[in-house]
Amino acid sequence: MIYVSTGGNSNQTAIETAHDYARFGIKNIELSGGAYDNEIIKNVEALIKNTDVQLHNYFPPPKEPFVINLASSNPHIVERTKKHIQFSIDLSAKINTRLYSFHAGFLLDPSVDDLGRQINKKPLMDRKKALDNFVKNVNDLAIYADSLGVSLLIENNVLSYENRERFKGNPLLMTDSKECEFVMQETGSNVSLLIDIAHLKVSANSLNFNAIKFLESLDPWIKAYHFSDNDGLSDSNNPIYKDSWFWPYIRSNVDYYSIETYGKSPEFLNRQVELVKTMLKISN
Repeated sequence: MIYVSTGGNSNQTAIETAHDYARFGIKNIELSGGAYDNEIIKNVEALIKNTDVQLHNYFPPPKEPFVINLASSNPHIVERTKKHIQFSIDLSAKINTRLYSFHAGFLLDPSVDDLGRQINKKPLMDRKKALDNFVKNVNDLAIYADSLGVSLLIENNVLSYENRERFKGNPLLMTDSKECEFVMQETGSNVSLLIDIAHLKVSANSLNFNAIKFLESLDPWIKAYHFSDNDGLSDSNNPIYKDSWFWPYIRSNVDYYSIETYGKSPEFLNRQVELVKTMLKISN
Protein backbone atom coordinates (compact mmCIF):
# COMPACT_ATOMS: atom_id res chain seq x y z
CA MET A 1 0.00 0.00 0.00
CA ILE A 2 1.28 3.47 -0.90
CA TYR A 3 0.58 6.34 1.48
CA VAL A 4 1.15 10.09 1.40
CA SER A 5 2.54 11.76 4.53
CA THR A 6 0.91 14.79 6.14
CA GLY A 7 4.34 15.85 7.46
CA GLY A 8 5.56 19.29 6.52
CA ASN A 9 2.17 20.94 7.11
CA SER A 10 2.59 22.36 10.61
CA ASN A 11 0.20 25.28 10.02
CA GLN A 12 -2.85 23.00 10.32
CA THR A 13 -3.71 19.68 11.90
CA ALA A 14 -2.74 16.46 10.19
CA ILE A 15 -6.45 15.61 10.00
CA GLU A 16 -7.13 18.83 8.07
CA THR A 17 -4.27 18.03 5.69
CA ALA A 18 -5.63 14.49 5.26
CA HIS A 19 -9.07 15.84 4.33
CA ASP A 20 -7.41 18.21 1.83
CA TYR A 21 -5.66 15.22 0.26
CA ALA A 22 -8.80 13.09 0.24
CA ARG A 23 -10.64 15.72 -1.80
CA PHE A 24 -8.09 15.03 -4.55
CA GLY A 25 -8.44 11.27 -4.35
CA ILE A 26 -5.57 10.51 -1.96
CA LYS A 27 -7.16 7.98 0.38
CA ASN A 28 -4.06 6.28 1.87
CA ILE A 29 -2.53 8.72 4.33
CA GLU A 30 0.32 8.55 6.82
CA LEU A 31 -0.61 10.88 9.68
CA SER A 32 2.50 12.69 10.87
CA GLY A 33 2.97 15.85 12.92
CA GLY A 34 0.80 18.90 12.30
CA ALA A 35 -0.76 21.31 14.75
CA TYR A 36 -2.15 20.10 18.08
CA ASP A 37 -5.69 18.71 17.87
CA ASN A 38 -7.69 18.58 21.11
CA GLU A 39 -10.29 16.23 19.58
CA ILE A 40 -7.84 13.85 18.00
CA ILE A 41 -9.59 10.53 18.67
CA LYS A 42 -12.96 11.73 17.39
CA ASN A 43 -11.36 13.30 14.33
CA VAL A 44 -9.27 10.22 13.49
CA GLU A 45 -12.31 7.97 13.82
CA ALA A 46 -14.21 10.24 11.43
CA LEU A 47 -11.29 10.31 8.97
CA ILE A 48 -10.94 6.52 8.72
CA LYS A 49 -14.52 6.13 7.53
CA ASN A 50 -13.27 7.08 4.07
CA THR A 51 -9.49 6.71 4.23
CA ASP A 52 -6.81 4.21 5.25
CA VAL A 53 -4.19 5.58 7.63
CA GLN A 54 -0.86 4.82 9.26
CA LEU A 55 0.39 6.69 12.35
CA HIS A 56 3.96 8.01 12.46
CA ASN A 57 6.26 9.55 15.08
CA TYR A 58 4.73 12.86 16.30
CA PHE A 59 1.19 11.73 15.71
CA PRO A 60 -0.88 12.43 17.59
CA PRO A 61 1.09 15.66 18.13
CA PRO A 62 1.68 16.49 21.81
CA LYS A 63 0.08 19.63 23.21
CA GLU A 64 3.51 20.89 24.25
CA PRO A 65 6.07 19.96 21.54
CA PHE A 66 9.16 18.04 22.60
CA VAL A 67 11.73 15.74 20.98
CA ILE A 68 11.05 12.06 21.55
CA ASN A 69 14.21 10.27 22.61
CA LEU A 70 14.20 6.71 23.91
CA ALA A 71 18.00 6.86 24.27
CA SER A 72 17.97 9.78 26.70
CA SER A 73 19.59 9.65 30.13
CA ASN A 74 16.97 12.12 31.37
CA PRO A 75 14.17 10.14 33.09
CA HIS A 76 11.63 12.91 32.42
CA ILE A 77 12.28 12.85 28.68
CA VAL A 78 12.13 9.05 28.58
CA GLU A 79 8.84 9.07 30.50
CA ARG A 80 7.31 11.69 28.18
CA THR A 81 8.53 9.76 25.15
CA LYS A 82 7.10 6.48 26.39
CA LYS A 83 3.75 8.06 27.23
CA HIS A 84 3.57 9.63 23.77
CA ILE A 85 4.39 6.36 22.02
CA GLN A 86 2.02 4.37 24.22
CA PHE A 87 -0.81 6.74 23.35
CA SER A 88 0.01 6.34 19.66
CA ILE A 89 0.05 2.55 20.08
CA ASP A 90 -3.32 2.73 21.86
CA LEU A 91 -4.79 4.77 19.01
CA SER A 92 -3.29 2.44 16.40
CA ALA A 93 -4.99 -0.51 18.09
CA LYS A 94 -8.26 1.38 18.51
CA ILE A 95 -8.55 2.14 14.79
CA ASN A 96 -7.16 -1.27 13.77
CA THR A 97 -3.97 0.15 12.29
CA ARG A 98 -1.52 -2.49 13.38
CA LEU A 99 1.71 -0.56 12.85
CA TYR A 100 3.21 2.46 14.55
CA SER A 101 6.55 3.98 13.47
CA PHE A 102 8.94 6.34 15.24
CA HIS A 103 12.47 7.73 14.90
CA ALA A 104 15.62 6.34 16.47
CA GLY A 105 17.25 8.12 19.41
CA PHE A 106 19.99 10.66 20.07
CA LEU A 107 23.17 10.86 22.16
CA LEU A 108 21.91 14.20 23.46
CA ASP A 109 18.53 15.80 24.03
CA PRO A 110 17.87 18.20 21.14
CA SER A 111 15.41 21.06 21.36
CA VAL A 112 12.38 21.17 19.09
CA ASP A 113 14.08 23.96 17.12
CA ASP A 114 17.06 21.67 16.40
CA LEU A 115 15.04 19.18 14.37
CA GLY A 116 15.83 19.29 10.67
CA ARG A 117 18.51 21.94 11.29
CA GLN A 118 21.97 22.30 12.76
CA ILE A 119 21.79 20.77 16.23
CA ASN A 120 23.06 22.99 19.04
CA LYS A 121 26.24 21.47 20.32
CA LYS A 122 25.98 19.79 23.74
CA PRO A 123 27.98 17.08 25.51
CA LEU A 124 27.20 13.64 24.10
CA MET A 125 26.29 10.53 26.05
CA ASP A 126 28.46 7.47 25.85
CA ARG A 127 27.31 5.71 22.69
CA LYS A 128 26.99 2.27 24.26
CA LYS A 129 24.98 3.67 27.17
CA ALA A 130 22.62 5.52 24.80
CA LEU A 131 22.21 2.40 22.68
CA ASP A 132 21.50 0.27 25.76
CA ASN A 133 18.90 2.82 26.94
CA PHE A 134 17.28 2.80 23.54
CA VAL A 135 17.08 -0.99 23.27
CA LYS A 136 15.66 -1.34 26.79
CA ASN A 137 12.98 1.28 26.22
CA VAL A 138 12.05 -0.08 22.79
CA ASN A 139 11.64 -3.53 24.32
CA ASP A 140 9.39 -2.14 27.05
CA LEU A 141 7.21 -0.54 24.38
CA ALA A 142 7.33 -3.64 22.16
CA ILE A 143 5.86 -5.74 24.97
CA TYR A 144 3.11 -3.17 25.48
CA ALA A 145 2.41 -2.96 21.74
CA ASP A 146 2.34 -6.73 21.37
CA SER A 147 -0.34 -6.98 24.05
CA LEU A 148 -2.53 -4.84 21.77
CA GLY A 149 -1.59 -6.59 18.53
CA VAL A 150 0.54 -3.68 17.27
CA SER A 151 4.00 -3.91 15.66
CA LEU A 152 6.64 -1.17 15.88
CA LEU A 153 8.79 0.25 13.10
CA ILE A 154 11.94 2.25 13.85
CA GLU A 155 13.04 4.81 11.27
CA ASN A 156 16.73 5.35 10.53
CA ASN A 157 18.06 8.73 11.60
CA VAL A 158 19.68 11.27 9.29
CA LEU A 159 23.14 12.72 9.91
CA SER A 160 23.72 15.81 7.81
CA TYR A 161 27.21 16.82 6.74
CA GLU A 162 26.77 20.02 8.77
CA ASN A 163 25.98 18.15 11.99
CA ARG A 164 28.79 15.68 11.44
CA GLU A 165 31.26 18.56 11.14
CA ARG A 166 29.75 20.41 14.10
CA PHE A 167 30.11 17.43 16.43
CA LYS A 168 33.20 15.93 14.75
CA GLY A 169 31.30 12.67 14.94
CA ASN A 170 27.81 11.22 15.06
CA PRO A 171 25.32 12.36 17.74
CA LEU A 172 22.55 10.12 16.39
CA LEU A 173 21.65 6.45 16.69
CA MET A 174 20.79 4.13 13.80
CA THR A 175 22.30 6.01 10.90
CA ASP A 176 24.43 3.08 9.70
CA SER A 177 23.64 -0.59 9.06
CA LYS A 178 25.74 -1.97 11.92
CA GLU A 179 23.76 -0.11 14.57
CA CYS A 180 20.41 -0.78 12.89
CA GLU A 181 21.23 -4.48 12.76
CA PHE A 182 22.26 -4.51 16.42
CA VAL A 183 18.95 -2.94 17.47
CA MET A 184 16.99 -5.43 15.37
CA GLN A 185 18.84 -8.34 16.94
CA GLU A 186 18.32 -7.04 20.47
CA THR A 187 14.61 -6.13 20.26
CA GLY A 188 11.37 -8.10 20.10
CA SER A 189 9.94 -9.95 17.13
CA ASN A 190 7.31 -7.24 16.62
CA VAL A 191 10.00 -4.60 16.00
CA SER A 192 11.19 -3.93 12.43
CA LEU A 193 12.60 -1.13 10.29
CA LEU A 194 11.09 1.74 8.35
CA ILE A 195 13.85 2.89 6.01
CA ASP A 196 13.77 6.52 5.01
CA ILE A 197 15.56 6.55 1.67
CA ALA A 198 16.32 10.27 1.85
CA HIS A 199 17.80 9.91 5.36
CA LEU A 200 19.91 7.06 4.05
CA LYS A 201 21.26 9.13 1.15
CA VAL A 202 22.42 11.93 3.47
CA SER A 203 23.85 9.65 6.17
CA ALA A 204 25.72 7.53 3.61
CA ASN A 205 27.33 10.68 2.24
CA SER A 206 28.16 12.10 5.69
CA LEU A 207 29.58 8.84 7.03
CA ASN A 208 31.06 7.60 3.74
CA PHE A 209 29.31 4.24 3.52
CA ASN A 210 27.58 2.42 0.66
CA ALA A 211 23.82 3.01 0.68
CA ILE A 212 23.12 -0.05 -1.47
CA LYS A 213 24.99 -2.35 0.91
CA PHE A 214 23.04 -0.75 3.78
CA LEU A 215 19.76 -1.80 2.15
CA GLU A 216 21.03 -5.28 1.32
CA SER A 217 22.31 -5.99 4.83
CA LEU A 218 19.10 -4.86 6.53
CA ASP A 219 16.72 -6.47 4.05
CA PRO A 220 15.36 -9.10 6.51
CA TRP A 221 14.04 -6.39 8.84
CA ILE A 222 12.68 -3.80 6.39
CA LYS A 223 8.88 -3.55 6.55
CA ALA A 224 8.29 -0.04 5.18
CA TYR A 225 9.93 2.83 3.28
CA HIS A 226 9.72 6.62 3.23
CA PHE A 227 10.38 8.19 -0.17
CA SER A 228 11.75 11.67 -0.94
CA ASP A 229 15.04 12.99 -2.29
CA ASN A 230 17.74 15.59 -1.56
CA ASP A 231 21.24 16.75 -2.50
CA GLY A 232 22.95 14.26 -0.20
CA LEU A 233 23.97 16.99 2.27
CA SER A 234 20.74 17.64 4.16
CA ASP A 235 17.21 16.23 4.30
CA SER A 236 14.99 18.51 2.20
CA ASN A 237 12.02 16.29 1.22
CA ASN A 238 12.33 16.93 -2.51
CA PRO A 239 10.35 14.93 -5.10
CA ILE A 240 11.38 11.50 -6.35
CA TYR A 241 11.76 10.78 -10.07
CA LYS A 242 11.93 7.90 -12.49
CA ASP A 243 15.73 8.09 -12.50
CA SER A 244 16.13 8.27 -8.69
CA TRP A 245 18.98 6.04 -7.54
CA PHE A 246 17.16 3.66 -5.23
CA TRP A 247 14.47 1.91 -7.33
CA PRO A 248 16.39 -1.32 -8.11
CA TYR A 249 17.02 -1.90 -4.40
CA ILE A 250 13.49 -1.42 -3.03
CA ARG A 251 11.48 -4.47 -2.01
CA SER A 252 7.97 -4.84 -3.39
CA ASN A 253 6.59 -7.03 -0.59
CA VAL A 254 6.68 -4.73 2.45
CA ASP A 255 3.82 -3.47 4.62
CA TYR A 256 3.75 0.02 3.16
CA TYR A 257 5.48 2.88 1.38
CA SER A 258 4.98 6.55 2.18
CA ILE A 259 5.64 9.63 0.05
CA GLU A 260 7.35 12.36 2.11
CA THR A 261 7.62 14.98 -0.62
CA TYR A 262 6.82 18.34 1.01
CA GLY A 263 5.51 21.64 -0.33
CA LYS A 264 3.72 20.18 -3.35
CA SER A 265 0.08 20.18 -4.43
CA PRO A 266 -2.20 17.15 -3.96
CA GLU A 267 -2.19 16.73 -7.75
CA PHE A 268 1.62 16.49 -7.72
CA LEU A 269 1.54 14.03 -4.81
CA ASN A 270 -0.90 11.87 -6.74
CA ARG A 271 1.66 11.72 -9.54
CA GLN A 272 4.32 10.68 -7.00
CA VAL A 273 2.07 7.81 -5.92
CA GLU A 274 1.59 6.73 -9.54
CA LEU A 275 5.35 6.84 -10.05
CA VAL A 276 5.90 4.45 -7.12
CA LYS A 277 3.24 2.11 -8.52
CA THR A 278 4.92 2.14 -11.91
CA MET A 279 8.48 1.70 -10.70
CA LEU A 280 7.65 -1.08 -8.22
CA LYS A 281 4.95 -2.68 -10.38
CA ILE A 282 2.28 -2.28 -7.70
CA SER A 283 -1.30 -2.63 -8.89
CA ASN A 284 -3.29 -1.12 -5.97
